Amino acid sequence: MTEHIFFPRPLCVKRTRQPLKGTLCVPGDKSISHRALMFAALAQGQTGITGLLEGEDVLRTAAAMRALGATLVKNETKKWWVTGRGIGHLQEPDDVLDMGNSGTAARLLCGILATHGVTSVLSGDASLRKRPMKRVMDPLTQTGATFLSREGGLLPLTIRGNAHPSPLHYRLPVASAQVKSAVLLAGLNAEGETCVEEPVATRDHTENMLQHFGAEVAVEKTSMGGRIIRLKGRASLIARDVVVPGDVSSALFPFVAALLVPDSEIHIKGVGLNPLRTGALTTIIEMGGLVTITNTYTEGGEPVGDVSVRASELQGVDVPEERAPSMIDEYPILAVAAAYARGVSRFRGLEELRVKESDRLRAIVSMLEKNGVRTEVENNDLIIWGAGGNIPGGGYVETHMDHRLAMSASVLGLVAKQQVSLDDTCFIDTSFPGYLSLMNSIGAGFDL
Repeated sequence: MTEHIFFPRPLCVKRTRQPLKGTLCVPGDKSISHRALMFAALAQGQTGITGLLEGEDVLRTAAAMRALGATLVKNETKKWWVTGRGIGHLQEPDDVLDMGNSGTAARLLCGILATHGVTSVLSGDASLRKRPMKRVMDPLTQTGATFLSREGGLLPLTIRGNAHPSPLHYRLPVASAQVKSAVLLAGLNAEGETCVEEPVATRDHTENMLQHFGAEVAVEKTSMGGRIIRLKGRASLIARDVVVPGDVSSALFPFVAALLVPDSEIHIKGVGLNPLRTGALTTIIEMGGLVTITNTYTEGGEPVGDVSVRASELQGVDVPEERAPSMIDEYPILAVAAAYARGVSRFRGLEELRVKESDRLRAIVSMLEKNGVRTEVENNDLIIWGAGGNIPGGGYVETHMDHRLAMSASVLGLVAKQQVSLDDTCFIDTSFPGYLSLMNSIGAGFDL
């Protein structure tokens, strides 16, 4: 893929004077889009993918699978056709696989590359090169693969895959869908059964898509709320079309904006409603948010539906730690909702936020405090004293190349008394292409 040069796009957001209204669709689910491309490249035959998120992160995955030998073509209707190589038959890439800003793509690819007999190098942008890869390197080394990274398990990372790998039996030390998925993807080319035990159930898009493509997967719930996933290796994946639903993580930004801006009401069609991804909707409803879900159906093993949101009087909430895996990407925007609400909110067990695109926990605190909202971090809990609809604003937010932080700050600006300034918004396109324009279509009034 051609190297992209990003020029900073600062944004100043003023309090909106009109309600947000309209019906819209959000881009395709990023987690499912990454996996759809990877599974299609490993399958036998041709897979059609509709609704693929065409953000920078996913396009990096597309470029990586093309470099590994799959054929990818997009037609005039934006449907992608992927002709796979089959498990065990990826080719060695000619150049470094640049994963841009995507930790999901980098970690899942580690699993695939660990059990193919090729040597490859993964790298990424400045943000991704600060994110730890040791959490996937440690279990994947047990397949017989060799990893060479910078100190601390940082990219760039050289992987010498093992074409005759051992299956893995791995218990996750912490809940992580990315690590679980990397181990399962490694197990596809291993003789025998690969088994992953997770202490807390995490998003299961990988398991759903494995079954969609014909793999033998068994999932067993444990008495302590975790799960054991068993995968039979060396079974062929058969090409099957994929329809990618709207990304619920992306939908949360217009959702929360509509909750906070008086007299607003919006409707978002075709949103993915996987129960292991909807902890944020549960939290919003607990805060008093007026949320309605209609027209539910299942697509490729994933529940989908239409979601409507109306402006609501929100109250502070205490969110348990065990909910964190189902809403780990939504804490920045939920923090904005908590800042606007009445009363005190406490979000428990946010250690994972420290190793996202930025140290999101620190970045959330900085965003809120610079705009007059009192916060406190106690161990790994975030405590926010809600302003009862009177966020002072007036702050300058450093986004740290973090798309979710930038979108959250933009929503904060819509309801703050004084203008909120963002240093950069260009990285929003990694997960939500056209976000600012889409928000303007429902009345946000961002000055582009």
